Amino acid sequence: MRIGIDVGGTNTDAVLMDGVEVVAWHKTPTTPDITSGITAALKAILTESKAPPAAIQTVMIGTTHFVNAVIERRWLTPVAAIRLCLPSGKALPPMVDWPDDLRDALGHHVFLAHGGHEFDGREIASLDEAELRGIAAEVRRRQIGSVAISAVFSPVNPQFEERAASILRETIPHLSITLSHDIGRMGLLERENTAILNAALRELAGRIAASFEQALGELRIDAPFYLSQNDGTLMNADYAAKYPVFTFASGPTNSMRGAAFLSGVKEAMVVDVGGTCTDVGMLAQGFPRETSVAGEIGGVRTNFRMPDVLSLGMGGSSLVRRENGGVHIGPHSVGYELETKALVFGGDTLTATDVAVAHGLARIGNPAAVQSLDRRLVCESLSLIQERVETAVDRMKTSDEPMPVITVGGGSILISRPVRGSVEMIKPPHFAVANAVGAAIALIGGEVDRVYALEKISREMALAESREEAVRKAVAAGADPMSVQIRDIEEVPLTYLPGNAVRLRVKAVGELAA
Repeated sequence: MRIGIDVGGTNTDAVLMDGVEVVAWHKTPTTPDITSGITAALKAILTESKAPPAAIQTVMIGTTHFVNAVIERRWLTPVAAIRLCLPSGKALPPMVDWPDDLRDALGHHVFLAHGGHEFDGREIASLDEAELRGIAAEVRRRQIGSVAISAVFSPVNPQFEERAASILRETIPHLSITLSHDIGRMGLLERENTAILNAALRELAGRIAASFEQALGELRIDAPFYLSQNDGTLMNADYAAKYPVFTFASGPTNSMRGAAFLSGVKEAMVVDVGGTCTDVGMLAQGFPRETSVAGEIGGVRTNFRMPDVLSLGMGGSSLVRRENGGVHIGPHSVGYELETKALVFGGDTLTATDVAVAHGLARIGNPAAVQSLDRRLVCESLSLIQERVETAVDRMKTSDEPMPVITVGGGSILISRPVRGSVEMIKPPHFAVANAVGAAIALIGGEVDRVYALEKISREMALAESREEAVRKAVAAGADPMSVQIRDIEEVPLTYLPGNAVRLRVKAVGELAA
């Protein structure tokens, strides 16, 4: 038996699964401290199912802790950003295009040093160890506890990043260090940005992992727990404490994986309507299609794996108002206070949930409280929601061919009729907690993104090396070595570079290790 949990802006959802069967599920408002909401959801499903805590083998958690910390500029640790790039690579220093408030929150500690490689692994300049020891002394003087190290083309040759980390640890033994080649892809600035964000979250990640472990301990659940990643796979607690940025877009990914599992449909559009937003994405082989452009988190460009999802500021908790002769829904919402502020729950705020109840789409709270709502306002509100969803689905499709549309999330009651361009509308069982189901069924994954010069290595050897590294990363994240398989290979010839260069991206996935 396994438990899946997903923490959203409005609700925290939990499911208990026995194999492929959902045994119990619960939806509770997300609490300000988040952890107590998780505890409440766990207690509810254990009580409903009467399952003994000893029967739980694994717990999977999707959390918004870390992305919220970046967006809200809270709980971030000062970071020393060290770039190995001299004598070139200094025109655009680290954090050059960051929002001022976020750069200030991290202290803006920037250091440039000699090093880096060309795309084919040749050195740009030798590593200056004396220079790095001087930087280490300055980091210690400033009492900075977390460092992000990035080097030019380090995904091709990580040697300089790894040696720099060793030199810093000689001076500061307990220093927290993030290496960019472990996280990001080829682009230096975006990869460096991602490493710096990760370094800023490492201390918070340790505390969050400890609090999750404490919550499970209080309920006598003696089982390992995992956090879900952006690509629909899992990482164990230790791995998550090292790489918290991998959780940033796990919410939409969990919903899409859950939608595929509950419906049995692997190629479809998914519309996930939550409390505060609606996410629209496309399933390919049962996984979210990945974005091919740089993602932006809290105003910072990143380039690690992210699902290609279009988010709308509209959900069941969204405010509904009439302004300038028209109806407006969202992006502001009452969030996790829906059950106290919505009209149907005795509050004084008109929300999208109130509109759905007034139209008879759902029976929630006290329907009598919205019987007097203006019928024109109700109909216009639902038409606006439908129009936004249909526009989003049309934008995310790769062709004009009709596709199945799977609707999930508690707020999917707001979709009152079939989506234009859909060949079939599917609302699977347990649609309201598809996100938690997606967390519960997730696999363990590992990914490699490298450039090879095929003048120096054969294509077959490059592919074999990338496959082996992807498998190693999956096993390091907690996968059973015997179950790991290569799920995706992307090969892109780089004709603008000399040496018959090719970029290889390889992803491996496997079952959780026992």
